[in-house]
Amino acid sequence: MSLSLSDISELLQNQGQKQYGMEAVNQLEHALQCADLAEKAGETPETIVAALLHDLGHMLVAHKQGQQDIDTRTDDLHQFMALPFLRPLFPAAVLEPIRMHVDAKRYLCLIDPGYWAGLSPASQHSLELQGGTFVESEAQAFMQQPYASEAVRLRRYDDLAKSPLKVTPPLSHFEKYVNQVAN
Repeated sequence: MSLSLSDISELLQNQGQKQYGMEAVNQLEHALQCADLAEKAGETPETIVAALLHDLGHMLVAHKQGQQDIDTRTDDLHQFMALPFLRPLFPAAVLEPIRMHVDAKRYLCLIDPGYWAGLSPASQHSLELQGGTFVESEAQAFMQQPYASEAVRLRRYDDLAKSPLKVTPPLSHFEKYVNQVAN
């Protein structure tokens, strides 16, 4: 139950051409934009890889179910779906921000009064499916977890990585980080 590095690249190149839910970009464009933002912010190679792969679960679910696009009517739990496939390849510094990036959105909605209004309509919709805004006790528990800060930064990149005209380096540019941090 794992993927090889070449499987990940193939999944991004093929499934990544499909629309990213109700956003104006496809899944590969979103992944590349997210990784590019992380790289430009000076993140560690692990966080850059987490940014690149954070939505791989969407692609795995769509591929398994033969869907053309992400099903936006339900929560596909994408933040968990890719973990069993990635666990043999990557350290916790990659896996944990991926696992926590949805909860980071729920956290940011609580602590940042303007955050929800800045989310895309698609992200606002998915937030409701994902449990809505955290309450204070959930937010405190979230931030006590290792890699919570990385997950919050990843979430911010995720929110900004939806521009249809954004030019990024190609996937091959980010594969050097994938190879660098793989076990």
